[in-house]
Amino acid sequence: MTINLLVIFVGLASGLAVGGGFVAFLSVLGIVPRLIQLTKNKNNLRSLEWAVILGALTGLAGSLYEVKTLYGFIFVPYVGLLAGAFIGMLAAALTEVLDVIPLVTRRLGMTAKLQSIMFAIVLGKVSGSLFYWLFFIPYHKGD
Repeated sequence: MTINLLVIFVGLASGLAVGGGFVAFLSVLGIVPRLIQLTKNKNNLRSLEWAVILGALTGLAGSLYEVKTLYGFIFVPYVGLLAGAFIGMLAAALTEVLDVIPLVTRRLGMTAKLQSIMFAIVLGKVSGSLFYWLFFIPYHKGD
């Protein structure tokens, strides 16, 4: 009985720590205010906040429970697109907060080529992801 209570306590404490860290990470990066600024739509602030909360809860439920649907393969491209958009925004927010790209372009004297550099980063991320999912994973599936 005490072991079960201890496991419940440790599980809840771990979940709260990870959830708090995730919320702090999103807050430090300022993703929600940045999205509001980019979309120029302050009227939908609550909707965007709820979308982030519901997305995190959906991800939590998806990792805890095995969801099986008959036509789940139809949703795979949409879920992948949304997950990719989230990861892309997270990476962009992280680099924006750290001012990595502007700092490097200024130091190298390449400020005129900033748009080309950003496009090259996007192409590199897309081609790397495609290589991983289309070639690397099927090749190692037989192991």
